Amino acid sequence: MMKLLLTLLITGQIIMAATIEYIETNGLRVPLIFEEDKRLPLVTMQFVFQNSGSITDTKKPGLAKFSARVMSEGTKKLGSSAFAESLESKAIHISSSTGKETFVMEVGCLKEEFLEGVKKLASLLKDPNFSEEAISKVKTTTMGALSSKANDFDYVASNELKAVLFKGTPLANPASGTLDSVKSIELEDVKAFVKEHLVSSRLIVVVGGDVDINDVKVEVVKIIQAMPKGKLTPLSHYNVSKKASESVLKKDTQQAYVYFGSPYNVNHDSDDYYKARVATYILGTGGFGSRLMEEIRVKKGLAYSAYARVSVSKSSSYMTGYLQTKLDSLEDAQKTVKEVIAEFVKNGVTKDELEQTKKFLLGSEPLRVETMSQRLNRTFMDFYKGQELGHSVKELELIKELKLKDLNEFIKSHKEILEMSFAIVTK
Repeated sequence: MMKLLLTLLITGQIIMAATIEYIETNGLRVPLIFEEDKRLPLVTMQFVFQNSGSITDTKKPGLAKFSARVMSEGTKKLGSSAFAESLESKAIHISSSTGKETFVMEVGCLKEEFLEGVKKLASLLKDPNFSEEAISKVKTTTMGALSSKANDFDYVASNELKAVLFKGTPLANPASGTLDSVKSIELEDVKAFVKEHLVSSRLIVVVGGDVDINDVKVEVVKIIQAMPKGKLTPLSHYNVSKKASESVLKKDTQQAYVYFGSPYNVNHDSDDYYKARVATYILGTGGFGSRLMEEIRVKKGLAYSAYARVSVSKSSSYMTGYLQTKLDSLEDAQKTVKEVIAEFVKNGVTKDELEQTKKFLLGSEPLRVETMSQRLNRTFMDFYKGQELGHSVKELELIKELKLKDLNEFIKSHKEILEMSFAIVTK
């Protein structure tokens, strides 16, 4: 009842909510996250494979993302063009993508083409276009994209910061790989990746739209039974280097690109995560009015923007931030970042900052749950992180009741964010 009341308070209406059920087959209980929405005759379905993202690129950086691109090249029987034409004629969209921890295959279509969309997904999983032609095409486009990013200094500095923070781990590598690593990827590497990771034991199914859940189950069971069962291995967790360091890259640039990061000792399922969300908003995610923006842009005019945010997942937990500044103000900007964060940890936030943040986070909640995909994703994340259904609503209640004293105690207890490492691109 409390959750319902809070939802009504924030949104002013009762919204449809996603649910979690299970498909039991082949000795597995495959989670199914589902939301029925009949407002439009559309259906979307995702097959999410756990522990199958870029974090698994232990030998050849970029392999997971490369494999996703190959899985978007159609079936071997039809080839890329014919498969794409067969989808286009039915207004069906199928794509593959990767995150840090997951590999996702998605189908989107009209309600009347749902069975055909499922059939196409099944054929793609069974007979992917594992050919030298597909590998060569993906390799060419990937290397071209990487070459074009050589002068994107935000991309360069961001990757360098990860290399500094996670030295010696898969998280130190660019998700798209490097020119050398992509060049080394062969057909057998992609086959081995798909064989290990696109298996039913790693699967979470996410479905939403104008479709009956029982019809979904019937079709999904067919796909699961045709898939290899495989094995779900534990997801590795990587800690940020405790020793602060600095990497400076010299490039032909007119601006200095400053990226910084540090450890953040909050687990993905921590009861205190909502405090981290509020604290980081005040420090650097809140745009104008945040501490970093106020000091660096408003008071000193050192940068157009400055941000800080936390990334808390199963595999890692850390704080990062960035700004661009003039070449001759680099030292002052870097010093100011350190001073602002040190002051933040030492003295915490003010009552006014906390109240303004509460108003924003609670008031903007409808924008975060207005679409079906947003609600499905929120339910997925609750489930994926091992939290109870509706945890995000409970979190809003906790934010609403958060006391200044408790928040400041939390902030002051996380002195590890002072151990900042820097990745800088300058002239």
